[in-house]
Amino acid sequence: MTFPVQVPEKYEWEIIDVVMGEQVDVNAKGRPIIEYQPYTAEIKRKNGEYYVHLIYEKEVYGRELAYDEPIQAERIAGMDINMDRIAVSIVSKQGNFIQSKVLYCHELEYVKANKRNNIVGETIRDVYDWLMQENVREVVIENIQLRQQHDTDKRFHRLTHQFKKKKLTETVLRRGMRLGFRVKKVNPTYTSVIGRFKYRKKYGLSVHESAALVIGWRGLGYQERLPKKLVYTIKTKVKRHLVAALGSMEESYKQSKSGKKQRQYIVMMLRKIENFKQEHEWSLWNILHKFCWLNQYQIQLREV
Repeated sequence: MTFPVQVPEKYEWEIIDVVMGEQVDVNAKGRPIIEYQPYTAEIKRKNGEYYVHLIYEKEVYGRELAYDEPIQAERIAGMDINMDRIAVSIVSKQGNFIQSKVLYCHELEYVKANKRNNIVGETIRDVYDWLMQENVREVVIENIQLRQQHDTDKRFHRLTHQFKKKKLTETVLRRGMRLGFRVKKVNPTYTSVIGRFKYRKKYGLSVHESAALVIGWRGLGYQERLPKKLVYTIKTKVKRHLVAALGSMEESYKQSKSGKKQRQYIVMMLRKIENFKQEHEWSLWNILHKFCWLNQYQIQLREV
């Protein structure tokens, strides 16, 4: 007899790791060799309902660092985790870029759950195998915050993607601590934007590798100030672009509800540009992200 078992979301992937095991090798026929962790299952009845109790040893050699806890290792790795790839960039304690690597898992989004678990396990195992070869023992990852807002299909699909990404991130955290890594979570805000505009061309990296680099630096406590070239772009090109958009609005549109809202938004952006020295760095990165894009490393303006 088989029955479905509901698992609390908090422990879902941890229990999957215990019950499904971990692939450690393949046999002569190319079939996976799975290593299982011993556990005991007890079924108890309470108030007419049945509960399954799993008992197993939880071996953790590493730990999760607090947000304000300094990193001690000489080499650390920043990870940009996505559903189709994990980008890893290694930096020194002093912030010098060393090297990066991308591990792909394109089929992760459409395969069945059991296959997905194997792909996740293999990919993350390869990530940590490479990091151990490179003498990296501390890792910085994104702190994913999932918002429960399903007001449109587009938002629903985006949040579903974020939900899967959160699961993948939790697996990276748990597997790293089991292997003895110290893992730190940081706010991922604008890491991709900063990497794309500031470091992609400089180091010849992909967008995801650049984002991983920024995540690693953020874990070390470094701030991401805009280079003078990008500040000049915002103060000249973007400012002129917004003023022109404001002046080209038709009078009838200006009086409409959407027109008033757009005018207020543009005026707010212009004020931020005018007072850029008092603004937080992320506010300026937001302006760059909203109104600029890169075409072969050349900055182009977006429509307002």
